[in-house]
Amino acid sequence: MEWSFQSAEELLAALRAGAVTSVKLTDEAIARIERDDEVVNAICVPDFDRARTAAHRADQARASGEDRPLLGVPVTVKESYNVAGLPTTWGMPPHRDYVPAEDAVQVSRLKAAGAVVLGKTNVPLGLQDIQSFNEIYGTTSNPWDHGRTPGGSSGGSAAALASGFGALSIGSDIAGSLRTPAHFCGVYAHKPTLGLAAGRGMVAPSEPALPVDLDLAVVGPMARSARDLTLLLDVMAGPDPLTLGVAHRLALPPARHERLGDFRVLVLEDHPLIPTGSAVRAGVHRVAAALVDGGARVERHSPLLPDLTEAATLYTQLLVSGSVVRFPVESHELSADDQSLDAVRLRAMVCSHSDWIEANNRREVHRHGWRQLFAEFDVVVCPITPTPAFPHDHDPNPLARRIDIDGVEHPYFDQLVWAGLATMPGLPATAVPAGRSPEGLPVGVQLIGPMFEDRTPLRLAELLEQRIGGFHAPERGAGR
Repeated sequence: MEWSFQSAEELLAALRAGAVTSVKLTDEAIARIERDDEVVNAICVPDFDRARTAAHRADQARASGEDRPLLGVPVTVKESYNVAGLPTTWGMPPHRDYVPAEDAVQVSRLKAAGAVVLGKTNVPLGLQDIQSFNEIYGTTSNPWDHGRTPGGSSGGSAAALASGFGALSIGSDIAGSLRTPAHFCGVYAHKPTLGLAAGRGMVAPSEPALPVDLDLAVVGPMARSARDLTLLLDVMAGPDPLTLGVAHRLALPPARHERLGDFRVLVLEDHPLIPTGSAVRAGVHRVAAALVDGGARVERHSPLLPDLTEAATLYTQLLVSGSVVRFPVESHELSADDQSLDAVRLRAMVCSHSDWIEANNRREVHRHGWRQLFAEFDVVVCPITPTPAFPHDHDPNPLARRIDIDGVEHPYFDQLVWAGLATMPGLPATAVPAGRSPEGLPVGVQLIGPMFEDRTPLRLAELLEQRIGGFHAPERGAGR
């Protein structure tokens, strides 16, 4: 039997039953990487010798009666996480030789849970793109079409999962960096509630690995099934032990409902600032139809929904003002009448602290609006980006790039507005497969839930997987 595309849950059942060993799973994963990754280029830092040693130890532990949440399961880790003894570069050439001495807190949690780390997955330069390429490790391609991106910045992790390189991966998300690659590659991802999972050690190599309260960014799980997301989130969730003095597990409330027919869902498919492409619109419709067929209460409009234009503007201000810290910028003369997102981005590059405080105060108004909305609804279903995976675009000036939506070009970074809908207020959001485009490319949608009620969108993801299906491996030769 080939194990490469089995879920982590299935692998654990087989390991517990003695039907397979961790050494066999690890050797099979390594063989697949060595066979297929030359074209995909998902695994930028292999760690095969240590993986085989960890697999052998996992088998010994299981033979002695141990059982941990991920004991013996092969996984990958986004390159941006510190792994002791492996380089952490964030794709930045000046840091190509940086090797941390300590694991990131989430890598420690993976290892404590018994996972076998196969290696690290590729990222864009500084984690600052919706693609995954850099001068150190080259370009990661989409397993469904090698001429297209797998997304970013957790693109290497999504491509690895879709290619059968390990059952799970951990990534991060500030601008859809978990959700967009999942959407582009046909896998699952979960952006946790802001602050739910400790991020220490998922840090640029020029910065100390200290516990910090991040403004927008989160770390989170990626998988090939919805249930695996919950399995991995349960390993990842909880504050940094350095801030408490002891390890502490955060008890999340249970999902609001267990049955599909009990969910109250708001479905969104249109955004005032960017059109939704036909392939993604069809994916939203497919999910909405499945919800209706399952007896869920589905609405298309609500006066409780916070203003989408202001939400996108606030998100852009907060994202760009924080992202430019490591990059020198120039000021720009702009007309006060120009309220485009391009103009918002340029202004945010030189945002003052008082401007940021004002934007943050407005964010709190939006958070309160979401609390009111989630008194009436359980989940919001909406796009992740307006299109499926797009062709590689390495124009050195990202602001000059364009995204083609049904034949019409739009500013490249405007596609982030849907990802920002959950990121700006810090809400949890689960990316789920929702079908294929006419060209055969994966299409996903996101399920946004109430703050710290991550189990609610995760449960709905499980129910949708049962009704419309989930991950499918790319056909051999699909990479064209």
